[in-house]
Amino acid sequence: MDLRLTGRAALVTGAGRGIGLAIVRALAAEGVRVVAGSRSVSPELAALAEGGRVHPVTADLSTPDGPARLVAAGTELLGGRLDLLVNNVGGVHPRTGGFLSVTDEQWLESLTINFLSAVRTTRAALPHLLDRGGTIVTVGSVNASLPDPLVIDYGAAKAALVNFGKALSKQVGPRGVRVNTISPGPVGTDLWLGAGGVADVLGEAAGRAPGDVAEAAVAGTATGRFTRPEEVADLVLLLASGRAGNIAGADVLIDGGLTASL
Repeated sequence: MDLRLTGRAALVTGAGRGIGLAIVRALAAEGVRVVAGSRSVSPELAALAEGGRVHPVTADLSTPDGPARLVAAGTELLGGRLDLLVNNVGGVHPRTGGFLSVTDEQWLESLTINFLSAVRTTRAALPHLLDRGGTIVTVGSVNASLPDPLVIDYGAAKAALVNFGKALSKQVGPRGVRVNTISPGPVGTDLWLGAGGVADVLGEAAGRAPGDVAEAAVAGTATGRFTRPEEVADLVLLLASGRAGNIAGADVLIDGGLTASL
C-alpha cells in the first residue's frame, strides 16, 4: 500500500530510542524528512542520520521553553514546513510505595514529561501544521483507560493527554489538521524490559524475577506477547497518511487485546 508520505516533513519527539526511534526509522523509510528530537543523540539515531533524511536535534522537553526551541530548530532544518508532528516523549516510574509515597515533585515531573511536553510542542508546531493541513499523532498509553496504582501519576497524565487530543481535534479538524492518539499496552522496549525498566523495578519490589513480571504483564492479552515498537510505528504511518484521511479525534489501542471493555 502506497501511503503517499514521500517528501513530507515530520518532527518526532522522544526519538532517541524505543518507540520514537522506530517511528523515525519507519518515516525515513517512507521517504519522509524527519527532525528527531531527543535529549541526547543515541548511536542508533546517529546511524539513521547518515542516510540524509533524519536530522537529530537535542532538546530537553521537560523545560518550559524546550519544546518551542525544538520546533523552531526543526522547522528551520525542514525549510519552514511541517506536515506531521509525533508527540512521543514520555517516561514512567513505578510507585511501589503506593499513592502516599508520591510527592508533589514526582507528580509534577510526570505531568510535565507525559502531558505538558506534548501540549507545549503542539502549541509551537500548530501554526505550521495549519498552514500545511498537517497531522498530529500523539503516543499515549493503555493506562489512560486502565488505571493502575503502580503508575498512578503516569496514568493520570496519559488520560489528560488523550482528552487533550480529542478536544484539540474538534477545534482544528475543520481547519484541516487531524489529531489522533495511540494507546499502546506493554511494548518491548528498554522502558519495560531493559535494565532498570518497569519489569526490573517491579520484580525487585515483589521479590520476583523480571522475566516473570514481564510474562504476567501480557498474560491477560489475546496475543500473549508484548507489542513490538515497529508495530506502533506502522500505526503512526497509517494515521499520518491520507489513507486515514477521515480518522480524527480517535484513540487507537494497540495492546494485544489487554483492554477488555468496549
